[in-house]
Amino acid sequence: MGGERMALSRHGSSWDEVKSKMSALAENDFDWRSGRLAVYVFDAGEDVRTVARDAYAMFIAENGLGPAAFPSLRRMEEDVVGFGLSLLGAPEGACGNMTSGGTESILLAVKTCRDWWRAQGESARTEIVAPYSAHPAFNKAAEYLDVSVKRVPVSDDFTADVEAMATAVDNNTMMVVGSAPCFPFGVIDGIEALSELALERGVWLHVDACVGGYFAPFVRMNGVNLPPFDFALPGVRSMSADLHKYGYAAKGASTVFYRSEALREYQLFKFGDWPTGEMATPTIAGTRPGGAIAAAWAVMHYLGQDGYRAKAQIVTETRAKYERGLKSIGGFRFWGDHQLGLLAFGSDEFDMFAVAEGMRDRGWMSAGLKEPKGMHLMLSPGHAEVADEYLGDMADTVAEVRSGDRVAVAGGGSRYS
Repeated sequence: MGGERMALSRHGSSWDEVKSKMSALAENDFDWRSGRLAVYVFDAGEDVRTVARDAYAMFIAENGLGPAAFPSLRRMEEDVVGFGLSLLGAPEGACGNMTSGGTESILLAVKTCRDWWRAQGESARTEIVAPYSAHPAFNKAAEYLDVSVKRVPVSDDFTADVEAMATAVDNNTMMVVGSAPCFPFGVIDGIEALSELALERGVWLHVDACVGGYFAPFVRMNGVNLPPFDFALPGVRSMSADLHKYGYAAKGASTVFYRSEALREYQLFKFGDWPTGEMATPTIAGTRPGGAIAAAWAVMHYLGQDGYRAKAQIVTETRAKYERGLKSIGGFRFWGDHQLGLLAFGSDEFDMFAVAEGMRDRGWMSAGLKEPKGMHLMLSPGHAEVADEYLGDMADTVAEVRSGDRVAVAGGGSRYS
């Protein structure tokens, strides 16, 4: 990172002084605790934060690289992975690992798929076919791993256009991708149709459930009729699901899952040609923070199925309230049929970048959409308490934009993307 270089002080400072400086640095951060940030943070309440924080602190020095030294971390990771597999319809023999986040989970799945194809004598299979809405982590993985991504436009309902993806699949295709849900629009792709495509064409299907993996199963338990999206579909070979999103764990914590150990074998790294002998790591990282593993384990035990179902109910009811409120204001269009905790919307009547800027000036921040132009809310339980305030400020902002009292700054949309 650039900027002015600062030298380390010679004598150090007291903790009170350091803490004061840190608080000062955070003065311009968005106040997510008050529900004014609808991206990056998933707030399940002070009690859940306390569990995650205290569990992290208990294992702050322990290292997931050394399961022989810290069998507690091995057991906790096995439990967390088992919880995830049980939620996602995994068959007997399915397996996985915890990772640092969704990007690492996706990168590992791509690496595993690539190496599996190489082992089959199909080294020419180096292309991923994904919908336009798939996460950029697939392109990041492709850049790191010397493979490529072919992105296909989405359907009118903003889900993956499976027919167009089928046309794009050829003898170079190693993986097809679906999201449950995708981040931009918050809708679940037609994973069942993608599963059929993967089986018919003999390619690997990865389902990116980083957003929904620890949310959608509980929404379904609450009675919402969600489309199938997980290992219950036979074409799904791998999945990614983030614990630090709707699993409400401390950052960074995610999971990557495989239908069988025979597939996961290609994820693992082993090397022995150095003085210490063989080193084996399951994920990209060597050292892995024990605190992240412990916090995920603790929060999952603390909430249990009933706790997660209750949080999911709050979020889906809050999303419905935001949607009703925006419809009442008028002039908005919704990008997709929203069933989970995300809401994507735009307008044919007024400039959404001007609206986003106005809301930011009122202290609200969310993600932006470039194509189609719009805004994006990723809601968590903490947003239930500020829904009326948000909608009131939104009504005032839209009135300003409609009247011409507010216009977007040149290129203003980039500030919210």
